[in-house]
Amino acid sequence: MYNFSYFKEKDKQTILDFIEENPFAFMTGSNLSGKQVATQIPLLLEEKNGELFLQGHFMRNTDHHKAFMENPNALLVFTGPSCYVSASWYSNPQIGSTWNYMSVHIGGQINFMSNDELIKFMRKLTLKFEKGNTQSLTFYDNLPDKFLDKMMPAIVGFEIRAEKIENVFKLSQNRDEKSYLNIISKLEEQGGNSASIALEMRKRKTELFPPGVEWDGSKFDS
Repeated sequence: MYNFSYFKEKDKQTILDFIEENPFAFMTGSNLSGKQVATQIPLLLEEKNGELFLQGHFMRNTDHHKAFMENPNALLVFTGPSCYVSASWYSNPQIGSTWNYMSVHIGGQINFMSNDELIKFMRKLTLKFEKGNTQSLTFYDNLPDKFLDKMMPAIVGFEIRAEKIENVFKLSQNRDEKSYLNIISKLEEQGGNSASIALEMRKRKTELFPPGVEWDGSKFDS
């Protein structure tokens, strides 16, 4: 984790919104012998009594299922758009180029669901990604029994309480205002992920460069 205070998002709701908008997470862990495992899965975010939980499912008897049965410690990585930022866009281009990105890391222990909990979760999961459409043929309650009888025993549901939450929202916060605005302009020209990063940078412009306040770059020296 790129651990600089000026690249940290401090607003809790912004972090939660980021997870909701980027639910397809990278999940990694290891078995007791240290062999690493990884998978990518959609996750549901829930808050219970002020605590954050992530819920998901994967195939039963896979390498990651077996590893997490041995060692429940897991790391979830949520990522958004990213893009290259050329130092040629800076007021002083005689330094290295970089990469802007946003990422949230959540660490915690897996607790596996009971069959009833898994059914409840699958209802929530399918309804969320079907945009609340209970008439959708892929909403859990509308799936054929024959399909469910085959599918449900093959998957396992889990829940992770967020024990540690870290983030990096690296969006050129350590650049002067002229460089910052030029980076935004260049990224908008490129479109795609670059434009998405530019949009995030625009949201933070006034906070970084309040009108009438001289920019102080000394806080970025370390």
